[in-house]
Amino acid sequence: MRNLDITTLRSFLTVAEAGGVTRAAGFLNLTQSAVSMQLKRLEESLGLALLDRSGRGVALTPAGEQLLTYARRMVELNDEIYARLTATDWKGELVLGVPHDVVYPVIPRVMKKMQRDFPRVRLQLISAYTAVLKEQFARGEVDVILTTEAEPGEGGEPVLELPLRWYGAPNGTAWKVRPLRVALTRHCGFRPVVSALMEREGFDWELAVDSESDRTIEVSVAADLAVTPVLEGHAPAHLEMIPLDDLPDLGTQAICLYASSARPHLIEPLLEALRAEFGVLRGRRDIAAA
Repeated sequence: MRNLDITTLRSFLTVAEAGGVTRAAGFLNLTQSAVSMQLKRLEESLGLALLDRSGRGVALTPAGEQLLTYARRMVELNDEIYARLTATDWKGELVLGVPHDVVYPVIPRVMKKMQRDFPRVRLQLISAYTAVLKEQFARGEVDVILTTEAEPGEGGEPVLELPLRWYGAPNGTAWKVRPLRVALTRHCGFRPVVSALMEREGFDWELAVDSESDRTIEVSVAADLAVTPVLEGHAPAHLEMIPLDDLPDLGTQAICLYASSARPHLIEPLLEALRAEFGVLRGRRDIAAA
């Protein structure tokens, strides 16, 4: 495998931009002969003439013109990588807060990308209910949070809107029982949504499982003792969506993004990664709907 050398590409790029070897040598803090040797080595490695030396100045050959664009991109990418991996500006800790029910599939991919692109930035993940996360964010304890809400609050940015669906045990019958047995945690943000809807619809229901633990809710529903509301596509694998014709429509919820204004150089790459990943999910939903 033949590899291009960044040092020789940088010299070539500087000569092209400076218009001559002598001026380029001054910019690179090298001797003129050193720059000339690097250019010769680059031409030999490619087997191409990159500079037309027939005139008084230095001009690029067609092959040199073609290489110039690639050389500029490679040198810029090299400098960006070096800066991000070594500069102290890209070192620190960020705290990301996410409700447990929207951790998958986006958050693992985002954390992997951040670790790859910014290895000196430690990204700490915490999981809690939306109300708790918003309180922590207001106190400055969390840098970035995701929430599930009917609509974003002040400073919130909606990144994805999803239907809130009823889920139960696979091939279960709990959804047929009246009063409908519903399982909800005490701090679940969907709890007031369900309560208000049932009251408005006059639907016969009861809170069958009232717990502090999300795992208790999942186990109870998987055992066909109750049903529970979950964002579509974010339910555990051992639960199954119940047809809308049989139960009241729960409407939609937005996944919203809130970010601190401090340390934007660290936070902005995280926000870009989150927006990109949720954009992929939104695109898939649009394709499925079409």
